[in-house]
Amino acid sequence: GKIRLLELIQELGSISAAGRAMGMSYRRAWLLVDSLNRAFRKPVVRTQVGGSRGGGAELTAFGREVIDHYRDMEAEAQAAVDRHLRALESALSGRPPGR
Repeated sequence: GKIRLLELIQELGSISAAGRAMGMSYRRAWLLVDSLNRAFRKPVVRTQVGGSRGGGAELTAFGREVIDHYRDMEAEAQAAVDRHLRALESALSGRPPGR
């Protein structure tokens, strides 16, 4: 969920809008962003307080790297298990479970 939240912040330019898009409160979204910013040596999201421009949030260059690394790992993991999943799926009997 954290990576998707980052992707939505990048797309929407707002923590609150990203949280709403995921069905979570602003507080929950902000706590997730804060935990990510604290977990890494560099921030992943930069916020701007309201004012004439209305505030907002943006991913840092490092935040975009975090997303890229995560999505690459996800794709590599999926590729690593695809052959095994296909083998197990082909071995299914086609009967509903429990029969």
